[in-house]
Amino acid sequence: MPGEAGAPVASTGPAQPSHLVIGRILGPHGLRGEVRVQILTDFPERFGLLKTVYVGEDHSPMVVEDQRVLGGRAVLKLEGIDHLPEAEELRGLLIHIPVGEAMALEEDQYYVHQIVGLEVWTREGEYLGRVAEVLETGSNDVYVVRDGEEILIPALSDVILDVDLEKGRVEVQLMKGLR
Repeated sequence: MPGEAGAPVASTGPAQPSHLVIGRILGPHGLRGEVRVQILTDFPERFGLLKTVYVGEDHSPMVVEDQRVLGGRAVLKLEGIDHLPEAEELRGLLIHIPVGEAMALEEDQYYVHQIVGLEVWTREGEYLGRVAEVLETGSNDVYVVRDGEEILIPALSDVILDVDLEKGRVEVQLMKGLR
């Protein structure tokens, strides 16, 4: 599942984020105020498109003067950050973008925040609970569904039959042994 967010979920789920994390500032890069960024998105190419980022818990807007990707990390030059000490102050802060700037996905692909909070129903009409979190296992995602008990549902095409964001629900066909 891609590591950014997109369209809002039906109102039955939890409140949707206004901003999405795409990176974490690791520290200065050189002496002129550039910062090294750990890329936390499945779309590293987006760093080449950035004009403004929102930094820290308060989402402070910062204009991106220059950007490049080096060895799996991004290097950003942010307006107003011109010296090593200023760049050092940003260490550890998260870099956000507005939800509306999320990369477009292909049909039947969803962002984690779109799935969390959805109701989960079996094909037979049995309510299983809500998606509480999505585990990224490497081979496929796993939906953690809770309603008193916890059920782990693999995000596989023969298990996840339908995702309806408008109705705020997921329809599943449980494999034997999932409960």
